[in-house]
Amino acid sequence: MPRTASGPVEALHPIAVAASRSGLTPDVLRVWERRYRAFQPARTAGGQRMYSDDDLRRIWLLAAATRAGRNIGSVARLPTEELARMVEHDEAAALRVPAAPEAEGLDLSRELDDVRALDAAALGTVLRHALARNGVPHFIERHVPALMRAVGEAWTDGTMTIAHEHLASAVVLPLVLETVRLAPARADAPRLIAATPAGEPHSVGAALAGAAAAVEGWNVIYLGAEVPAADIAAAAAASGARMVAISVVHMPDLTHTAGEVRTLRAALPPDVQLVIGGAGAIRLGQKVRGAGVTTCATLADFHAVLSRAAKEARR
Repeated sequence: MPRTASGPVEALHPIAVAASRSGLTPDVLRVWERRYRAFQPARTAGGQRMYSDDDLRRIWLLAAATRAGRNIGSVARLPTEELARMVEHDEAAALRVPAAPEAEGLDLSRELDDVRALDAAALGTVLRHALARNGVPHFIERHVPALMRAVGEAWTDGTMTIAHEHLASAVVLPLVLETVRLAPARADAPRLIAATPAGEPHSVGAALAGAAAAVEGWNVIYLGAEVPAADIAAAAAASGARMVAISVVHMPDLTHTAGEVRTLRAALPPDVQLVIGGAGAIRLGQKVRGAGVTTCATLADFHAVLSRAAKEARR
């Protein structure tokens, strides 16, 4: 039976604390509780969920297990100590499933139908369920990139319009940024700036980079789209950032974008790493070769860069 706040285990923490400490959203916590019975928080007389220290430990372990690539349905009912041993093994083995952005194995038919119908509410519901069902890493590394790629391909072949692409981006972006906002980061965690350069309006990629860094424990500062090089550099200096990640997609003026990247690199201190990602990263990387810029073709590449940089920061 569910415990109550007056039960044998004192529950002290509201759902906002549980979400902040685990890096999950309150919606994910509710779904994991209702659908998977992964934990049973106490309730106040008014019905508010309250979590004990044991609950918080279990939620953290479940979040760690999903970050390692495990499906929540397969681990939700495991005893806490067995779950802890699994997570310890995963971390010791540095287990990570480097999910490719392609849609292989993903059924995106409902999402694409909602985009075609310009039904933002329905699309948001489907995506929130996907986030709750599979966890943050799967959502940011596979689901969202696959969906946005499919929408982009439909726009290219004429079966969708700019309106469809804008609607998909408008629904996806706040969900991705919510994972950044709620990810726990220590005060002394390295800081990362995520943005797109001037002339690049597609901001979802930068948000995904920020979310990937937040999952790795970085303190992320998301600046959004079309930020001039001088302003990105100023933000990096003011925040003490150790890395700047910019996302590029279409780049209608490749020469201009390359100039922005060179300007940014020159304005940043030498020990601040500048990373380019997104669909246009390889093309832009070839244009600015030799400028001291790291190019990442996939989020898996970006994770490797983040891990190396974090290790160097601890030395």
